[in-house]
Amino acid sequence: MHSLYRYSVLYFLLFSLLLLGSSFLIFEHKIGFSQLEVVHYYLGDEESFMIAKTPLGLLKIILPHIFAFGLFMMVLLHFLVFTNKRDSSEVLFIIYAAFIAAFLELFSPFLILGGVWVFAYVKMASFFAMLGISLYVSYLLFVSIIKE
Repeated sequence: MHSLYRYSVLYFLLFSLLLLGSSFLIFEHKIGFSQLEVVHYYLGDEESFMIAKTPLGLLKIILPHIFAFGLFMMVLLHFLVFTNKRDSSEVLFIIYAAFIAAFLELFSPFLILGGVWVFAYVKMASFFAMLGISLYVSYLLFVSIIKE
């Protein structure tokens, strides 16, 4: 890997860590990490003065996230091509897992609105899966930069 390319990947990884850390804090502050908090966030809660989300309101929130999630994952996973993992089945698994986690993270709120409260767990699990996958890929990239 060219040294200038290493620097750009390293800077991307640093900003990725900032993004992942801030998304964790925002999720915890805005939604919460329990099934009840997730359900209240989407269905509303009179005691907390939380207004229920509407399908149109969710769509307005999700649309820019579709592009952002796709772009972030594409760039992060694209960098794996320049590592020794590029031809492994592990990378294919990571790509599929990242897509599935992002899809569930984005669209599970619609099912929560539909009354399927179990998808509050799916929302939290997919959020943590996306964080975990992103951190793992970041780790692989960082190790690849250090070894060369």
